[in-house]
Formats: sequence, structure tokens, C-alpha cells
Amino acid sequence: MTVEGKQYPPVTVEIEADNVAEFAWSIGADPHDGVPPTYAAVYCLGATASQLFGDEEAAVDFSRLLHAEQEFDWTSHPEVGDKVHSQARVTSDINRRGMRFVTFETDTTSGKGEPVCHSRALFVIRA
Repeated sequence: MTVEGKQYPPVTVEIEADNVAEFAWSIGADPHDGVPPTYAAVYCLGATASQLFGDEEAAVDFSRLLHAEQEFDWTSHPEVGDKVHSQARVTSDINRRGMRFVTFETDTTSGKGEPVCHSRALFVIRA
């Protein structure tokens, strides 16, 4: 089974003040400094990962999943009140030595269609 090349529908996320503040406090940042860069884990990866994990065709066994790598590349940073659109795809799905390696990439754009962030995650699923 492989879902390499599969693209998921875009997801719209509103950058809400209360959620940003909670996130900022949880990482020791001051919410008054704006949206922390690592909030991309919410609007970029977090908004789309459930599409992969809930995809019967992808058949990801969450109990055997290891989130092995994560990287973000920002073009700009959203502000509180912005709506961003995140769209994900599986760029690689390889089986090796009893383990499955799934690379999941997400591109996030602003409401104007301008690039905001690119996310790349590697999930390893044990057989």
C-alpha cells in the first residue's frame, strides 16, 4: 500500500487570539509579541495531519507511529485575525526493513494566496 502523490483538500484556519495566547504561554513566549513562529505546528501541520491519519487508504496505524522529523520554512508570518489555507500531500511513502516512511508536506498561504509556510514531516510507522 502506498499513497505517494496523494493530495488532500485545503483546510482554512483562522488565527484566533485566544488560541495564540494559550500556545504562546505554553512555550514560554509573550502573547503580546504576536503569533509565535512555532504556531505553524497548529495552522500548517496540525490542521492537515488528521487528513492523513484518518485516511483509510493511507492506513496509518497511529499506535505504531513515530513523528521522526519536522521542519518549517516561513515566507511570512500570519497575524492574529488572519485566515490561512493549508494544503497537504504525501510526497513519499516507502517501505524498508519492516518500517514505513511517510513524508507529509503542507503548504500554507494567506487569504490573498501569498505563501506563508511550508512544512515537511517524516512519519515512521513500525510494522
